[in-house]
Amino acid sequence: MSEYQVYQFQAVDRPLTKAQMAEVRRFTTRATITPTYFHNVYHWGSFKGDPLALMKQYYDAFLYTANWGTRQLMLRLPRRLLDPETVEPYVLDQYLEFHLAGDFIILNFYTDQEDDEDYGVDDDEDEGWLAGLLPLRTELAAGDLRPLYIAWLAGAGWPMGYEEDPIDPEGEDYRDVEPPVPAGLKSLSAAQTTLAEFLRVDEDLLAAAAETSPEPWAIAAEEELELRVRDLPAAEKDDLLIRAVRGEGAMVRGELLARFRQEDTSPPTSHGPRRAIRELLTRARQQQDKRDQREAEQAALEKARREQEEAATRARYLDGLAAREGDAWREAESFIETKRPGEYDLAVKLLSDLRELAVRDDELALFAVRLGVLRDRYSRRTALMARLDQAGLQA
Repeated sequence: MSEYQVYQFQAVDRPLTKAQMAEVRRFTTRATITPTYFHNVYHWGSFKGDPLALMKQYYDAFLYTANWGTRQLMLRLPRRLLDPETVEPYVLDQYLEFHLAGDFIILNFYTDQEDDEDYGVDDDEDEGWLAGLLPLRTELAAGDLRPLYIAWLAGAGWPMGYEEDPIDPEGEDYRDVEPPVPAGLKSLSAAQTTLAEFLRVDEDLLAAAAETSPEPWAIAAEEELELRVRDLPAAEKDDLLIRAVRGEGAMVRGELLARFRQEDTSPPTSHGPRRAIRELLTRARQQQDKRDQREAEQAALEKARREQEEAATRARYLDGLAAREGDAWREAESFIETKRPGEYDLAVKLLSDLRELAVRDDELALFAVRLGVLRDRYSRRTALMARLDQAGLQA
C-alpha cells in the first residue's frame, strides 16, 4: 500500500496574476497551477510551501488529505463579513482555529483520526472534497454559523464509539459546555453535510446537538429579495455590481444576505441553556440505540417479507410439481441413466423436491416405496447411492 497526500488551493474572489503564479511555482515543479487552482499529489515527500502563508497571500480555500487519516480545510473570508469575536466561542484547539491576515480571517478546520477506510482509498476520491466544501465560504459570509458548530462538535465528541471519555473528571475541560447553537442544524445544507462527513462527526451526536436548534432564517420570498435589492442606494449597487464582475459574486451575495438576516432577526442561535458535552454524548448514545432498534426492526420485517415471498414461490413450485409428479419421477430416472455425476446431482435435487411435496401432502409412505424401488434398481451405482444418502434420501 502506497501513501499519498493531496494538496489543493482555490482562488475564488481574485485569480492569481502570472507573477503570483510564478511565486507559487517556486515551491513545487510538479503541481498543476492555474490562475484559480493549485493541485498536487505526493506519493513520497511533501509540499515544501507553507499552506497558511499561501492562504494569507493568494488563495481563498485550501484542502489537504492524507491516506493515514489527516484532513484539513482552510477558508479565507473578509473580516467585515465574519468577525473573529463571532468565531471565538466555537474555537477548539486543533479542530477549529482561526488566523488573522490584514482584512481577512482564515478558518482552519482539522481532523486527524486514523481510519481504516482512509487506507487504500484512491486519491481521485479525495479530490472531490473541495468542490463540495467550497460553498461553506458563502454560507459563513451570509452569517450562517452552522459550519463553526459542526467543527466544534467534531472535536468535542471525537471519542464517540470508543472507551475514552473526553470530559475531564474534574470538570475543567473547556469542551464541557457547548457554544451557542446556530439555527438549522436539523436541515443542513449540502456543503454542511459534506463538512460533517469530512470531519467525521458522528451522525447520532449531530442529531442530538440539533434537538435545541431553531429553524433557519430565510428570505420570505424571491419578490421580497428583489425589493430589498432595488431599495439599495445606487452608488452601493454599482459598487456591488463591480465587485461581482471582478469575481466576487459569491461574497457579494453572502454580504447582502448577512445584512438582510441582521435586519430581520437577532443572530439565529438557540436561546436555551447550553448543554454539557456529557449530556450530548448521552443523548447521542440514546439516539444510536433507537436507530439500532429501528434498523433491527426493519431488518426483521424485511426478513419476514423475504421469507413469505420465498415460501409463496416455493408453494407455487410444489403445486406445479404435484401436477406433473409422474413425469418428475421419470425425469429423475432419465438423469440417472446418463451415468454422469452432474446429472446425478440433478436427479437428487428433483427427488428431494418430491420428498418435500410428499411431506406437504401427507404421502411420505408412498414416496418411500417409490424411492425404495429406485434405489434397488440402481443399487450398484455407488456414486449415486452416496449422493442419495448424503441428501437423506433413504427408503
